Parts: sequence; structure tokens; C-alpha cells
Amino acid sequence: MSHTPVRRAAAPARLHPSMQRRTFLRAVSAGTVVMALGGGAYVLADSEDEERARATLRPDGRPRLPPGQHLLQRLRPMGGDQGDPSPGGFRLQVHGEVDSPYTLDFEGLRAMPQVEQECDVHCVTKWTVLGAHFTGVRVADLAERARVRPGAHYVIFEAAYGYTANVPLHEALAPSVLVAHRHEGTPLARAHGAPARALVPDLYFWKSAKWLTGVRFAREDAPGYWETRGYHNHADPWKEERYG
Repeated sequence: MSHTPVRRAAAPARLHPSMQRRTFLRAVSAGTVVMALGGGAYVLADSEDEERARATLRPDGRPRLPPGQHLLQRLRPMGGDQGDPSPGGFRLQVHGEVDSPYTLDFEGLRAMPQVEQECDVHCVTKWTVLGAHFTGVRVADLAERARVRPGAHYVIFEAAYGYTANVPLHEALAPSVLVAHRHEGTPLARAHGAPARALVPDLYFWKSAKWLTGVRFAREDAPGYWETRGYHNHADPWKEERYG
């Protein structure tokens, strides 16, 4: 995506790397045009681009840019405890309320039907990237192979160091929801969850767990890392479901 003209503002405040996500979110006001993430400053897109994005409707009738969001040019790493980035160490457990649980190594993941898609990404810290490209395997295809039982109603994405994120089953089975291993035509960077991460583009991006280790199908809901720390259990960007 090409760079667009930017609005100028006062020099951005620097945020300490250990600043908690909730504090950072409150620091980003609707009028802020520069965001400091991971020790770097990133300029938001021109207001005209944002207006066009808000005026453009998705197939479901919602504006392409959700309320309260501002455009960035590319994904920003948002921290977290990084897992093993090596494809050789990757193991994805597909389990839970299924008749045929299994485990995939990285080559097994790549042997599944591959999907290349363009989608928009919305972070709870109020930035959005339009038209990001990802390659991966649909969660729906993983579910079909595992033979999910009728009693399952949720998907729990499991990641390094016990991180989890919960998504209703019917949303996790949407065609756009992937276990992604490539971004913009190249393998995922470690900061973005290498070698594979969840991708749930229609929910705030904390639901797209990085350094993925498991996809668990569950009967009961199990709020994850951020949900148990005050974040919204569902995380719809168009309803601004930030906090519970």
C-alpha cells in the first residue's frame, strides 16, 4: 500500500514498552494523529482516506472503517510473550469436542488447502489496516477434518504461555477466519506470531491469537487472557465492544 499524505501534529509522546494495553488505549484519543507503539512512532493516514473508508460499505452494509478507528499503513506489533518462531518446532493441536482430534506440524499445515485473502484488521487500540494480505488454512477446514460434535459452540484459540482467546463457533467458521502463516507474501514475522497465528478479521485483533498452539472446540464459553482482564467477551469493532 502506498504512503498517503499525513496530518501533522505535535511530537508524539513516548510510551514505556511495559505500558498496559488499557492505559495505551485511553491515551489514544479520537483526534490523535500519531501513535507510539513498541517504542516507535507511527503516523495515521490522511483524514480524506478515513472518510472514504467510512463511506465505503462492506457487503453486510457496515462501513469498512469501524467507528473510533484510524488508519495505519501496515500492521503494528502489539507485544505479548513470544513463542517459538521456528517452523520445525510448530505443533497445532486440533481437539476438544471433536470425534477425530489430530495434531499438525508445519508441513502438515501447509499440506491443508491453502487460502489467500485480503482483509481489514482492527486493533482495540484504535488502529485499522485496510487490505492486509494473509495466507493460511480456514478454521472451517480444520473443523471439518476434526469432525466437530454438534454440542460444540465455541472455539478457543490456544497460544504460547497459556494465552487464549474465545470466539463463538459460528464466527470462527466464517470463510475469512484462518490459521495464517504468511503475511504480505512472506512468512509471518516473529512479532506477528510466527510461524502461525489465528486471524479473525471481523473482531478486534486480540482475538487473533499469535504463536498459535491449539484450536480447541468447546461446549462452554471460556473467556481468555484479555477477556478475564476486563476486555469485552465478544469484541465487535462496529459496536466498539472494547471493555466488558
